[in-house]
Amino acid sequence: MINRKALGYITANYTCRTRTKLLDERPFAALPIFGRYRLVDFPLSNMANAGIKTVGIVMPGNYRALIDHLGSGRDWMLDRKKGGLFMLPGNAFGSSKEGMCFLLRDIISNKMLFQRSDKPYVVMMGCNIIYNLDLAEIIEAHERSGAHATMVYAKAERAHDDDVTSLEIGEAGRVKALHPGCCYGDNKFLDCAIINREVLLQIIDRCGAMDYLDLFHALEPEFGRIDVCSYEFKGLSLGIFDEESYFQRSMDLLNPALNDKLFCPDRPILTKAHDAPPAKYTNGSVACNSLISAGCAIKGTVRNSILSRGVVVEHGASVTNSIVMQGVVIKSGARVENAIIDKNNVVPASTELRGTPDATLVVAKAPVIAKKTVIID
Repeated sequence: MINRKALGYITANYTCRTRTKLLDERPFAALPIFGRYRLVDFPLSNMANAGIKTVGIVMPGNYRALIDHLGSGRDWMLDRKKGGLFMLPGNAFGSSKEGMCFLLRDIISNKMLFQRSDKPYVVMMGCNIIYNLDLAEIIEAHERSGAHATMVYAKAERAHDDDVTSLEIGEAGRVKALHPGCCYGDNKFLDCAIINREVLLQIIDRCGAMDYLDLFHALEPEFGRIDVCSYEFKGLSLGIFDEESYFQRSMDLLNPALNDKLFCPDRPILTKAHDAPPAKYTNGSVACNSLISAGCAIKGTVRNSILSRGVVVEHGASVTNSIVMQGVVIKSGARVENAIIDKNNVVPASTELRGTPDATLVVAKAPVIAKKTVIID
């Protein structure tokens, strides 16, 4: 299926406001999630499943891990002669406050992407709120509405700070105002919008002096003149903005009911393919309520945890309520609990790494030159 109505625009240069070891060597959009994915996989998959064949991704300053993951776009069916995946220059410092996602400065500097397209609509998405939606249906709803833009929202399932924007919606579903943060039950903007391409080009020409603003914050004073419609998404959406929300939302997906809401057979989440063998479980091993990826070797005990590709849990070792990333080795007798262990580390035998439910222990990614870093207790 080829969608001839829209091109895609994804912002991947969000910057976390609080320092975390998880982002020392990767951008937020390249953060591993649920054992086998990266955050950027979700907006890309939503677009791919809707048949969008031209997608531009606004890159962060530390883009190496993102380039490595995306490649030519083949895994999202974007390695094409016409259209395809475009890496776009973006503000190196990203955006990180008051729900800012679609920075005008980035949109203006990439004006040519929109000028060269013949598609009538632009689908704009961020990487920090993940969901699985029928984007083709939303494009059709936008076309029927006759509006200049459509902002997709969901009813907030919890309170959020200024990283999320709430929508004030008036008659006929028209957006009247934007507010930083949201409370339970508010209209949480999902960093997903559809805007008429010609209208976007007019905004670019008119708003150059306001390039430090988010697109929709710049438009807010003109909501009476520019018709902005809303669309309610009633599925599962998960906001990931910092270390704490990353851990909590990951643990939430161990609930099978929530997992089924995010991963829909009709709209698969696509990611970079790896030729890893199946996970292996030896006699006496225990694995309970966990997501265990290909290439893992489980000889000990894993409970309520997420293991990325190639993790080894040796005999007598245990992993509980934790996220363990690619290539980590948990030696015999070691215990890991309430922790995030980044790539390529080795937890020595009989070592205990333990955080608490309210204060997750985070171990940084091992240096590439060392291949494996031994954690000294």
